[in-house]
Formats: sequence, C-alpha cells, structure tokens
Amino acid sequence: MNKQKLLQSWRWYGPSDPVTLQDVKQAGATGIVSALHQIPHGEIWPVEDILERKAIIETAGLQWVVVESLPIHEAIKTRRPEASLYIENYKQSLSNLAQCGIKTVCYNFMPVLDWTRTQLDLTMTDGSKALYFNWIDLAVFDIYILKRTAAAADYNEAINKQAAERFKTMTDDQLAALRVNVLMGIPNEKEIEIDALRNSIDEYQQIGATGLKENLVYFLSAIAEVCERTGIKMAIHPDDPPYPILGLPRIVSTKEDLEYLTKRVDKAFNGICFCTGSLGAGVNNDLIEIFEAIKSRVYFLHLRNVSKDEEGNFYEADHLGGDVNMYEVMKAVTAENSKRESPIPFRPDHGHQMLDDLHKVSNPGYSAIGRLRGLAELRGLELGITGNY
Repeated sequence: MNKQKLLQSWRWYGPSDPVTLQDVKQAGATGIVSALHQIPHGEIWPVEDILERKAIIETAGLQWVVVESLPIHEAIKTRRPEASLYIENYKQSLSNLAQCGIKTVCYNFMPVLDWTRTQLDLTMTDGSKALYFNWIDLAVFDIYILKRTAAAADYNEAINKQAAERFKTMTDDQLAALRVNVLMGIPNEKEIEIDALRNSIDEYQQIGATGLKENLVYFLSAIAEVCERTGIKMAIHPDDPPYPILGLPRIVSTKEDLEYLTKRVDKAFNGICFCTGSLGAGVNNDLIEIFEAIKSRVYFLHLRNVSKDEEGNFYEADHLGGDVNMYEVMKAVTAENSKRESPIPFRPDHGHQMLDDLHKVSNPGYSAIGRLRGLAELRGLELGITGNY
C-alpha cells in the first residue's frame, strides 16, 4: 500500500496577509493555497502575476499547490448575455495557471455571498473566539436591515418572534456590526451594498435552484476542453452554510447535489472540495456516506469542525471537537489517499482566534495560532491512523 501522506497545506492571502510565509513554515505546512485577490472578478489572471506570486512562495521554500479561488463572475452564475465574455476570460486564466504548473482550482457557485456568518468573534469557554451562525440574528438582518420582501415567511413563528424582540434591544452599533458580518462576502472584495443585494436576490429568485444548477452545468461544459487539455482539476466548494438563506438558492449542499453534479458533467476534471465544516453544518448530512459516494472526485480537503444546536445554529469548534467525527473522516480520506498517485492536499480550515492573535487583526477564521493548532492536531491524527512517519 502507498505510504504517502496527505499534502499539508495552508491558505495564504498573499503579501498583505498578516500571517507570513515564515509563519506557515513554522506551522509545519509545505503547500500553499492562494489566489490573486487583487485582480477584479472576471478579469484574466496574467501569467506574469501568477509567476510573481509563485516565485514569492517558492523563495520561502514552499509550493503553491491549490488556487483558492479563481472567482466566477456573477454574470456566469446568472447566465446574463455577457456571460460568454467572462467564460472566455476564465478559460484564459485556467490556461495561464496550467502554463505556470498550478493545476488544482477550488471555486464555489454560491450566489452573491461566498460564505455567511452572523458573528465573527463568539467567545468560547477558554476565551478564544470563533465564527458563529445564528438563525435569529440572520432573521434580524433579513427582515429589519435588508428588508427583503416576504422575508418573514422563510422563518418559523418562534424565530420571527425572537428576531422582533432582539431587534428592539439592539443598538445602532450592534445593527451595523451585524450588517458588516453578514455582508463580508468574498475576501478583498468591496462590501456588497444592500440595494445591490436586493436586486441580486430578485434575479436569483427568478433563476431558482433548477436554473442555477443548469448554469453550473453550462459553466463546467464551457471550460471542459481547456481543463482536459491542460490537466486542470476543478474542485467545487460546498455551500456555506448548506441551506438556502436570504432567499438565495443552494445547489451544492448534500450528497444528492454532489452526485448530480459529478454525473451530469461526468468528466475527470470536474471534482469536489470536501469541506467537513460546510457539509457538517447540514443536520441531515452524513459526512462519511458523502465522502464514500464521491471520493474518486475529491481533489482538495478542507478539514474543520462545527457544533450545532437543535435550532440549527452552529459555531466553528476545535478541529477535533464538534459534531464532525474527524477520526472517521481521517480514516476515510487517508484510505483514499493511499490509492492515489499524488497526495490529496488538505488544509486546516479556519481556526479559533487565540493567545497573541486575540490582539491582532486577521482575515476572519484565518489567524495563525488557531490554524497551527488545528494543523498539528490533524497531522497527529493522520499519523496515529496510518503510522506513516
């Protein structure tokens, strides 16, 4: 049996990231997951810019192994008339990445918002801070800040009542903070304005989940030739959280969604980023069952954990805590990894803000020490399961 280890990686936002590449090396990772966030969505990533970032990473003694992410323009997701222009740009960016030797691309097809939390600094019992999603707070945002038409119909009576009571007690500063948290969007993009979000929601409600699935198939079919020719592997990230919010459809949230996608575009380039945190937030998702169903198409791993309550609220737990049985997940992924010619890259996804990082500013979920702890725990778990020294 192949004794190779999973490829231990780390998300790095580039030269402006407060976590340095030297920090990454000390954490024990060898692979870097990065993107050219300075380039506006929809524009071509030039070869020289890719090579510049790659050289910075390699000079530090590391390897750029995954692009996360090469964003998909909203015109493609909604299939507006200008979608074909942005697809051509995307195909050129993929070709340029392949030319530079970077051939795994993580992306998502979530409408408007890349991920959604209602609080970025939930204080844990040990004093560290975690990301948090709360349905009552989301309802406050949806009904009283966004003021989406008929928003209350998407929540049950108990949540509507509690949201009304909470809204009455919130200060202007608290409402402003909630607004910022929900609208964090994609890193380094300018804040999405409320009016623009309302317009996008209206557009996506016309498209619906079925239409969005068709648009994803359209996108993948359009890039298939360049991916197959260059050896690019695409790894779609599940919806985060994995259920409809703010009237926006979700199409990458369950085993059925992932099986549909891999069968509908049944080509080897069309793969999955198996995110245990996003999928783990779904109350009906069995992560081992999902992994076993689509494991041959898993090209990237996000390993993190969540703790859910009976209402479906969740916070991001320790990597080896929470509702996700990381021991069983690691057994499954290392078994699959042992059959691969090349190791599957994984990264400790998110981490608690803790110790000295409590006094620093970093991208939400991406402070150094919490991820270092997570990576150390995951490395130890892998070693304990496989015995691969």
